[in-house]
Amino acid sequence: LKFNLSEEEVARFSVDRHRFDGVEIVPYLARHYPYGPLLTPVLGYVGRLDVDDLNRVDPGNYRGTTHIGKSGIERYYEDALHGLSGLEKIETNAQGRTLAVLERDPPVHGDDLILSLDVQVQQAAWDALGERAGSVVAIDPNSGAVLAMVSKPAFDPNLFVHGISAAAYQAILDAPGRPLFNRALLGGYEPGSTIKPFIGLAGLELELVTPEKQVYSTGRFYLQGQSRPYRDWKDGGHGWVDIRGALEESVNTYFYQLALDLGIDRMHPYLEQFGFGAASGLDLVGENAGVLPSRDWKRGRFGLPWYPGETVIAGIGQGFNVVTPLQLANAVATLSNGGTRYAPHLLYAGKHAGHQQARRESPTVVFEVPVQNPGNWDVIREGMRRVVHGEKGTAREIRPDDGLVIAGKSGTAQVVAQEEDEDMDENTASHLRHHALFVAYAPFDRPNIAVAVVVEHGGGGSREAAPVARAVIDAWLAQEAAP
Repeated sequence: LKFNLSEEEVARFSVDRHRFDGVEIVPYLARHYPYGPLLTPVLGYVGRLDVDDLNRVDPGNYRGTTHIGKSGIERYYEDALHGLSGLEKIETNAQGRTLAVLERDPPVHGDDLILSLDVQVQQAAWDALGERAGSVVAIDPNSGAVLAMVSKPAFDPNLFVHGISAAAYQAILDAPGRPLFNRALLGGYEPGSTIKPFIGLAGLELELVTPEKQVYSTGRFYLQGQSRPYRDWKDGGHGWVDIRGALEESVNTYFYQLALDLGIDRMHPYLEQFGFGAASGLDLVGENAGVLPSRDWKRGRFGLPWYPGETVIAGIGQGFNVVTPLQLANAVATLSNGGTRYAPHLLYAGKHAGHQQARRESPTVVFEVPVQNPGNWDVIREGMRRVVHGEKGTAREIRPDDGLVIAGKSGTAQVVAQEEDEDMDENTASHLRHHALFVAYAPFDRPNIAVAVVVEHGGGGSREAAPVARAVIDAWLAQEAAP
């Protein structure tokens, strides 16, 4: 009849209980989320069981069940968490007193699940984002275990446990920043310059460029026979740069030419190996697969051919490219470990009913990226190291002074078309500012964390997103160093 009675309601009913034959107050256990919105993107929430829910479960196993997982881990592992309902048939007298137990099938409680998430790292990511909308995903590159997954703004899942009122639900819908939207899993963004390490690696592995080859950056690039310039973020260009320097300074013109040399027909399958354009396989429902464009994709979507200019801007992560923070983090994890792409996962271990010890989940290798020359991977990783530690590195402001070496790459996802890739006018309206991105891994020589950060409408990735990644890395390494 009613759930979640207050102490006052219980007291008032108790006084008049004799008036209500067959009605009694029964205590019951209810889910409570002590971390509130901090873990919502991962845990999700439970809510009251409805008709639609019964279509995806065995109704017979939900007799007497009032709640079910609606999203997140709660939904994905509903079968494991729910367990098996019990049954007891009894004989009673006219007063309702039990005379005999005729049949008893005891219930089996659900599994205990242990997640890979580190709450302190999650908190560090949450705090570092501050009041800004965005997302952070951190992954262990040696297993695919998700260490942190933050989406802001978020909502308090406790509001849904006992059934949310129409007014409260409408307030969440009307709240700025779409708190119900899980940016880590569903958010689609241009990767911007965070794609450059992968474009560079493709060029090296396919022998279209050598580590020593230098290109002169004037700040503008032209397709043959066209007068429209493709601009660099730095007015006047960067001068002579090799691929390491092109990553360190994020030289657009270098990657315009390399993308054109690659062509979309080689670019697409190479990037596909790192998980772009496909769901990663994370143990949550509803992951956005993103978009990794190709000739066939464009023809099927728009009925149009592929143009050379689209290849040029694909080399700096613009155009049709769409990635999620989860995809970016997993791709960087794959790059950092030498080509092993794991399925990212949140479940670390599970303990079945009646068992004393939890059983640890084994990592799943999805794909091994072919390595033509390990030295090529070292070149790309060195370029990413220079992003943070080089004299001209775009993210040198987050350089640690304690000996820690971080590899990273900044990026900017365009919201509206502009001439520059990285710089934003400080007078630009906030909702028109580009999204700031940063990817990183650490420690450089033996990575055990890979991070992707998106700060919506943040502007430059080095300025806004890189410090968030640094805070996450620091929190994780502090945990690792703790006794």
